[in-house]
Amino acid sequence: MTDEVQFDGEEQPHLLLVDDDPTFTRVMARAMGRRGLQVSIAGSAAEGLELAKQDIPDYAVLDLKMEGDSGLVLLPKLLELDPEMKVLILTGYSSIATAVEAIKRGACNYLCKPADADDVLAALLSKHADLDSLVPENPMSVDRLQWEHIQRVLSEHDGNISATARALGMHRRTLQRKLQKRPVRR
Repeated sequence: MTDEVQFDGEEQPHLLLVDDDPTFTRVMARAMGRRGLQVSIAGSAAEGLELAKQDIPDYAVLDLKMEGDSGLVLLPKLLELDPEMKVLILTGYSSIATAVEAIKRGACNYLCKPADADDVLAALLSKHADLDSLVPENPMSVDRLQWEHIQRVLSEHDGNISATARALGMHRRTLQRKLQKRPVRR
């Protein structure tokens, strides 16, 4: 990896990493530390907000889907602390609706897992998110369209499962089962 980004200044930039997967955060924090960043780790949105209040980070990487508040809920709270903060939403459950919502709420970019440290740094340091790359060139399958629609309606109801199920005309448990599945690729 000869082209990886390194921060070599006197003052280390501070990165806040908020993800409920301890293995992922440990590995990512180590890789980011090797690239010259000072890293703080939080396992939840509430813990991340407290850490950010104590020491405002330059960058933040937020998992979209966590127990408690999601990365989309934490995002504007972090930007209230510092509007110049570069925030990346990282998720294993990507959808166009959540990508657009993340950008609207102020994220500098949106990445799908799995992503390595170089991918994360490139996304954090890019000038702007490429929303065109979030729209697929090939038409989506019916299953993927259903996934996207559910994600959009869920986003419109601020993550409220019961309200989303009512809006979609399905039982809440059916919706929960659909949300627990990984998204269909295309």
